[in-house]
Amino acid sequence: MTEPPRPPGAGDPGGYPPEGNPPSAPYGSSYEPPTAPLSGAPGAGGYPPPGGYPPPSGGQPSAGGYPPPGGFSPGGGYPTGGAPSGGYANNEDKTWILVAHFGGAAGMFMGGGMLGWLAPLIALLARGNQSPTVRAHAVAALNFQLLWSVIALIGWILTCILVGLLIGFAAMIIGIIFGIIAGIKANEGTPYRYPMTVSLIK
Repeated sequence: MTEPPRPPGAGDPGGYPPEGNPPSAPYGSSYEPPTAPLSGAPGAGGYPPPGGYPPPSGGQPSAGGYPPPGGFSPGGGYPTGGAPSGGYANNEDKTWILVAHFGGAAGMFMGGGMLGWLAPLIALLARGNQSPTVRAHAVAALNFQLLWSVIALIGWILTCILVGLLIGFAAMIIGIIFGIIAGIKANEGTPYRYPMTVSLIK
């Protein structure tokens, strides 16, 4: 005897009930079909959808969720530019400042203790009007070297007496030593106050 035909899907392994017949819910509850996952929520396998990575903590989101290239943020404490080392506005100011101090020491050496004022005066006239920083250094060096150049001159005038010769050499050595010290400090960006000086030039 032949078996009567079966309805489609009946008795077939792995068959599914026809659409439109959702499974019955228990008494007193309503059946809701499953919904698609929310945007950005992990999908199948626990992976987020493409482009859904959260931004790094503490920063603003950018394209792809990563910080902008370069690694330095405007508020990250890293300046994008600045003055040259030593705190001077530019290298030309630093050069003239070193001329004032080291040039004063060189003038005291080559001029026998009487030409230490020449280099600071040149620096003051050449750059002092354009840069207040250069003017301050040049005036300090000029006042110091001018005083000790005058003392050296008096000492050389009194060379007929032994004490005059000693005064001239002492003034020359003082002008050289403190001029070099001031130049080293200026190269490091540190203002230097000359000892044993007077404010002849304002």
